[in-house]
Amino acid sequence: MSNYNVQTNAVSSVQKTKDQLLKGVSILKETLDSQDDVPHVFVVFGASGDLAKKKIYPTLWWLFKDGLLPRQTYFVGYARSDLTVQAVRDKSTQYMKLQDDEKDKFEEFWKMNSYVKGSYTERTDFEHLNQEINTLPKGDLAHRLFYLALPPTVFKDVSSNVRLCCMGHEGWSRIIVEKPFGRDSESSADLSQHLSKLFREDQIYRIDHYLGKEMVQNLMVLRFGNKMFSPLWHRDHVQCVVITFKEPFGTMGRGGYFDESGIIRDVMQNHLMQILSLVAMEKPASTSAEDIRDEKVKVLKCMPPLELENVVVGQYTGDPQGEGDAKNGYLDDKTVPKGSVTPTFASAVVFVKTERWDGVPFIMKCGKALNERKAEVRIQFKDVPGDIFGGQCKRNELVIRVQPQEAVYCKMMVKAPGMNINPEESELDLSYGARYKGVKMPDAYERLILDVFCGAQLHFVRSDELREAWRIFTPLLHKLENEKIKPAPYKYGSRGPQEADDLARKFGFIFSGTYKWTKPQL
Repeated sequence: MSNYNVQTNAVSSVQKTKDQLLKGVSILKETLDSQDDVPHVFVVFGASGDLAKKKIYPTLWWLFKDGLLPRQTYFVGYARSDLTVQAVRDKSTQYMKLQDDEKDKFEEFWKMNSYVKGSYTERTDFEHLNQEINTLPKGDLAHRLFYLALPPTVFKDVSSNVRLCCMGHEGWSRIIVEKPFGRDSESSADLSQHLSKLFREDQIYRIDHYLGKEMVQNLMVLRFGNKMFSPLWHRDHVQCVVITFKEPFGTMGRGGYFDESGIIRDVMQNHLMQILSLVAMEKPASTSAEDIRDEKVKVLKCMPPLELENVVVGQYTGDPQGEGDAKNGYLDDKTVPKGSVTPTFASAVVFVKTERWDGVPFIMKCGKALNERKAEVRIQFKDVPGDIFGGQCKRNELVIRVQPQEAVYCKMMVKAPGMNINPEESELDLSYGARYKGVKMPDAYERLILDVFCGAQLHFVRSDELREAWRIFTPLLHKLENEKIKPAPYKYGSRGPQEADDLARKFGFIFSGTYKWTKPQL
């Protein structure tokens, strides 16, 4: 638990935050400790891949070393590659943030690991996997978790073989599916129907790691735990909502993989739509998973499909004055098909046809090779009526910064210091790094994998959420692909295409450029 401790000289309010965090961990521990007499087996399909070595194995290690997993938890890697546990360890260690005083614990973790080589299609290989699980202490009685860190092309084969050969007979079984959950409405429905024939909905965990991020989860408390926001969170006061995801790097040799999906499928249809539904939903009856997911689905059902006229797509080009990768455009990546029109940037305006939000544009923007790394929600309020300061007042904004440097801040007008009554922009700022010094913010995958152990589905995507999200995006995606619409070019390291700024301005967003939030000194 040491990573969850705060500095002993922290102020009392931070101590209270620490106590609340430890209380939450304690509740999770009680849930898991009640299962300690039953072993747990966590199977990582695709154990040789990037996701496994960079995210899944490091996450399992962090949970293990912090004592957040049941004591009898075993880990089984499965892939087509001819590997050993030592090879998996060698691939993963650099991402595990190992400390000098953790070496003994680290050895203990790897002793709980095994590895099975096998195909994703042959039933006999899965029977062999089941035999491996059964050779573990009380393996035949164990609770079983199956993580599909795999390409979607093998989801059906693997899930079918898991159902046939590897399900627990005494303990429960749960299956974790990574996005993409299909490519459009038809393929997503096909996958959902396939899984529903094999597993109950409460056994399926569709993981969207953005739902595990601290500030995404904070949206619930911010909205429904503060009376002052209730009357403001309404079309009478809000001009627009902007949800942004920006990355400062391109595809870096992985363009062939990216080209199969594009930025809309990769980020907008899942991550940004999940955030939008949390921003726009009504207060749920309780904090139970089903009540919250019911309200999110209601938001999506009130959204018409995207219109091409409300969308800008872009593709980055190289910057001749740039350095390193910045010199190369998307089409310069040798793994990208020649002449590809796959977007690396997209901006889209959607509407939620409810009494609360009717007429308020929700502007979603996401892209690669942009000017900064940032993910945030920006709620821009309407102009001050009857401005007595000669037009000097800028719009108020409430900003929830998801990454990096988690923060909530409110842009507001204050009197500039001095003899005159002149307004200037400033902020009320809650930057987590400054406010909660010493408090460890769990990684998104830590939260979500621990949730699967506990059987908590709140932060996972339900099948009807998925269906409605694809309904909104499928017509647009088909139109872009069938008509091979050429994306607007934008330079590596820029804000994106000028057309995206024009679109946001058309729907009422004002970017003054007169103020920029800066990270506070820690």
